[in-house]
Amino acid sequence: QMKKQCDQKLLIRMKTECAPCSLNFGTQCPAGYTKLTNGTGIPDCRYYLEIKTHTLSFPGCRHHCVKEFEQPECCQGYWGPDCMGK
Repeated sequence: QMKKQCDQKLLIRMKTECAPCSLNFGTQCPAGYTKLTNGTGIPDCRYYLEIKTHTLSFPGCRHHCVKEFEQPECCQGYWGPDCMGK
């Protein structure tokens, strides 16, 4: 019994919105994503506050998230929705 289907594993990465680090403990990744960072996240971004006529920017934190996704694919030499052979 030859294997006809060779699913590809894809990793989809994303980052949460930038937020004040002190408020970022409880930030969750979207449904289906796993949080790679912990605590306040990674301080690699800036967030903006509008105060009257000025926009101020502050250093902030965000979390990195990842989702594993299986993409169905046929093995080499097979094709089509049912992975037909020669």
